[in-house]
Formats: sequence, structure tokens, C-alpha cells
Amino acid sequence: MQEEVEQRTVTLAVSTSKMTANVLKQAISKYLAHCKEKKMEKARAGPVKPCGKQSVKQLVGQNQGVSNIEITDKNIKDFERIARKYGVDFALKKDKTGEIPKYLVFFKARDADALTQAFKEYTAKTDRKKERPSVIQKLRKFKEQAASIDTPKVRKKELDAR
Repeated sequence: MQEEVEQRTVTLAVSTSKMTANVLKQAISKYLAHCKEKKMEKARAGPVKPCGKQSVKQLVGQNQGVSNIEITDKNIKDFERIARKYGVDFALKKDKTGEIPKYLVFFKARDADALTQAFKEYTAKTDRKKERPSVIQKLRKFKEQAASIDTPKVRKKELDAR
């Protein structure tokens, strides 16, 4: 970590007709003042409150009460997209103790209504996916149909007599 800090470089572009020590000194002092101002702005803004997907520790640290729901579905990415859409603050934790891995979704107590709506949309989406026939199954079906079609394999040779 210390080596990374020591090996940092800064590119400074200065437009001047004659590069002197004074010009270089002024450019570096302006750059340092700019960095200091950015640091001060960050300090004035206060701590950034995380939103969306976060760790369980961050979620509990917000002191707003935490609830959880258990999911056994492997495709958890779809749920993440929908939860982000509804603006739910949540944390995922994988429980590997059982034979089938389970996911625990921790969320703030105040987000309960938004989370139930997100779960409704998520379950509707997974149900639609299950209803759709598989493309591979369709291909197999069409292969069988193509094989059952009887095509004559008689070759005819015609000579063109000119």
C-alpha cells in the first residue's frame, strides 16, 4: 500500500511562452490549492449514505431496523435489478450450510412495502420465464419433424446434348 502512494505521478499541463522556476512554482501551488479545495468540499458534504445493494454491516449501521427474507433461487441477479428499480436498500448473504444454497435478503424495515412490490414483480418475471418453452426443446422438436419428412434420394443425371 505504501509503495502505491509513493509511486503516484501527477501530470500538470502549463501553457506558457517561457518555462521558468517561478511559473512552475505558481502552477504547482495552484494545483495544491485546487486539491485542498476539493478535500474541503468533500468534508462539508458529510458522510455518504449508501443506497441500493450494500453489506449487512452498512445496512445495520444505519439504525433503521433490519428484516430479512429467504430466497432459494439461483438467479439472484434478476432480483437485484428489480430491487434497484424500486430503490430498496438491501444486502444479500449466501447461506451455504444446507445442501441447496439459500440467499438471505436483508432490508430496512421502512422499505418493507417497496420490497413486497419488488418481490411481486420478481416472482411474476420468474413465472413468465418458466412458462416460456425452451429454445433447445423447440430445436429438438423441429429436428424430429425434419427427420420424419420423407424426401426421395434419387439422383437424376441429365446430360445436355448440344
